[in-house]
Amino acid sequence: MRYGGDSVKVIVSDKLAMEGVQKLKDGGFEVVEAWDEPKDRLPELIADCDAIVIRSATKATKELIDAGPKLKVIGRAGIGLDNVDLEHAKARGIVVVNTPAATTASVAELTMTLMLASVRDVVRGTTGIKDGKWEKKHLKGNELFEKTLGVIGIGRIGTGVAERAQAFGMKILAYDPYAQSDKFQNVDLETLIRQSDFITLHLPLTPETKHMISTSQFAMMKDGVTILNVARGGTIDEDALFEAMTSGKVAKAALDVFEVEPPVDNKLLPLPGLICTPHIGAQTHEGQLRAGIQVAERVMEELGKLN
Repeated sequence: MRYGGDSVKVIVSDKLAMEGVQKLKDGGFEVVEAWDEPKDRLPELIADCDAIVIRSATKATKELIDAGPKLKVIGRAGIGLDNVDLEHAKARGIVVVNTPAATTASVAELTMTLMLASVRDVVRGTTGIKDGKWEKKHLKGNELFEKTLGVIGIGRIGTGVAERAQAFGMKILAYDPYAQSDKFQNVDLETLIRQSDFITLHLPLTPETKHMISTSQFAMMKDGVTILNVARGGTIDEDALFEAMTSGKVAKAALDVFEVEPPVDNKLLPLPGLICTPHIGAQTHEGQLRAGIQVAERVMEELGKLN
């Protein structure tokens, strides 16, 4: 594709499903494959590019955006846009697109995996057998059936988790200040916190949501509650979570995200009630394939409007 006599150049700064990269090439775009380049080279590489495609590793800051004077589109392969300076992009007239539905199933299924692992200790069971132990008497678990799940944030992923949990026979309470669910019981945040056996967060990190679950919220919870976060680190106050877990208020915490990643020297890590994964919510072959193809399509669509 060309604007006048100039080819349209798209830089892909984070590893993307090759089907997405190929779609851009098949569309006539010149693609700069920069995912193996040091991030400090991006200002140089973006200088003559019309669009950039990123995942979470690239921060589309004001400085990076301004390093691309020809930049017209920023494509984020994924849901969150907290690594994009949206205000500056808007001020520059740059269109920002993402793929909000691409990894919904991936994240929802990991949430269910962590929830199930919190009631049936498959990790200890597996490692025990491999170490020559047979701990059957010590691994009595609990059921999800007829327990109450509080879902904070009832967008695509929150709804996906709620639907899956409902199939397990769980009662669903939903809280979202910006949306009402027509499938589940909508309640205020305090009611959800007080009545839930499991609480799961599915919302972005914003000034409004930072540490929205902290000391006062933990104090309202049932004793022995399980809390899950497969969304964004920082929505749960980790110092308050540590206190709630060491006091026994929170029996289990299942985290795919942390305030600082990787969580080096994080005091939560040694706690026996912690189950954690390294921010892999969207990391499925199917989800990444959909994200790569969809972000390529969105970027091509927006660039096509300008041609």
